[in-house]
Amino acid sequence: MATTVATGALSLPKNLAQGLIDKVETGSAVAALSASKPLMFGETQVVTFTKHPRAEFVEEGAAKAPADVEFGTVTAVPHKAQVTVRFDEEVLWADEDRKLGVYQAIADAGATALSRALDLGVFHRINPATGAVMTGWTNYLASTTKNVTDTGDADADIEKAIGLVLNDGEGYDVTGIALSKPEAFKLATTRDKQGHPLYPELGYGTAIKAFKGTKASVTTTVNAPEAATATGVEAIVGDFTGGIYWGIQKNLPLELISYGDPDGLGDLKRHNQVAYRLEMLYAWYVDPKRFALVKAAAGTDSTGK
Repeated sequence: MATTVATGALSLPKNLAQGLIDKVETGSAVAALSASKPLMFGETQVVTFTKHPRAEFVEEGAAKAPADVEFGTVTAVPHKAQVTVRFDEEVLWADEDRKLGVYQAIADAGATALSRALDLGVFHRINPATGAVMTGWTNYLASTTKNVTDTGDADADIEKAIGLVLNDGEGYDVTGIALSKPEAFKLATTRDKQGHPLYPELGYGTAIKAFKGTKASVTTTVNAPEAATATGVEAIVGDFTGGIYWGIQKNLPLELISYGDPDGLGDLKRHNQVAYRLEMLYAWYVDPKRFALVKAAAGTDSTGK
């Protein structure tokens, strides 16, 4: 039986594949604040303590008691992200003897899109292409119940959010802060009563890497302008080290598509085009209890649009 779509599977050259992964890991706030873990394909079970053991002091000759400990498991669930890029056939002809140029262009464009996809999925469960919420996904960071409403004082709001994490039960660590660009600017331009900048080392907030000794990342994926409905999120604080378990499960296939309509933009042959499709399979688990959000007051647009 004839097929309407013919594809050829290619492999990204190793250096470009690694370069793309590196760009994803530096372009994503999740990756910048939380190290990736090696994961096998499919759902991955992660063992956790639901009750931590306690040490016991024992006098000489006294009996030792068992530790009261309980284990549980959580699941890192796979999610596939893809980028399809169209080229005029003439682009390929001009680059016929230097195909790495085309690969590089795809790798550069794909890295930006895929790094944003990781953040938007982990933070908000948003589909970057449509802005819609992935309603079937129940595990995402913004489901936390720890929320602080923006008072206009970015420093105080972030401090209060951190307190919600640190003071929950025995308390969780706060190892990272993710800031939207407007919130980072607001924080960097905070002034004392005499009008002097409180944090002149932050410049205008565009490249904050740390704040008060805590790792930080500034990115528009925090407020997510792609979202069909504004998220209202301005800052995320919490345990990025222990509260997010994520990794890349599969290698990076590159698919050349010469026929058909792979992306809804019309038949490739009719338009004298070809398409390359790049896919990445992530998996992650988030513990929302370990995070708190600073959110815009009701009726305030924080998307940065």
